[in-house]
Amino acid sequence: MNKKPKYWNTAKKYLSSKDKVMSLLINKYKSPSEAVLTSRKDIFFSLCKSIIGQQISVAAANSVFIKFKKKCKNKINPRTISKLSSIQLKSCGLSRQKVKGIKSLAKQMLNKSFNPKLIPKMSDEDAIIYLSQLRQIGRWSAEMILLFTYNRSNIWPIQDIGLLRGISKNYKKNYLPPDSYVKLLNKRFTPYCSVATWYLWRSIDPEPIQY
Repeated sequence: MNKKPKYWNTAKKYLSSKDKVMSLLINKYKSPSEAVLTSRKDIFFSLCKSIIGQQISVAAANSVFIKFKKKCKNKINPRTISKLSSIQLKSCGLSRQKVKGIKSLAKQMLNKSFNPKLIPKMSDEDAIIYLSQLRQIGRWSAEMILLFTYNRSNIWPIQDIGLLRGISKNYKKNYLPPDSYVKLLNKRFTPYCSVATWYLWRSIDPEPIQY
């Protein structure tokens, strides 16, 4: 894990000056809470974790991931996965589709048809499109990778239930909050939507999220 992103302190000042609610949240979750947006810089690990976590609760995902990690003997990399059978991976509690997604990812990393080294040179939108070409990786998963693995500063994942719940709670809106209001906040928080997202997540979940 690395330390918090270089833009973090600048982002906090910017968001605090732009929005009263954000100012209160930033003050409430002072260090070390806000320093948890770090990166493993290990995209294969993060993509596997993202696939495992899809459409199940955080607790269930953690349980499956522990078994998955053990099955990989703590070496979560394409070569290890390529040597495991689908049956072995299913025994961790993974669905057939998730097994196919993880096996496909390992294969594409090994044959270099997917090259993560290209991503840092891409815009956010181009990177989302590139990542979304992977099996089992949609827009939400791609955004989580850009936020957590690459620490991009302006990710606003509008499909994320946690973000939408955070907006509803802190801005006294019904759930789901109106699209127009979500867009308004997006404009207000740019270019630091990732940091705003982080604080809105923190306001509804005592456990900091990590991929």
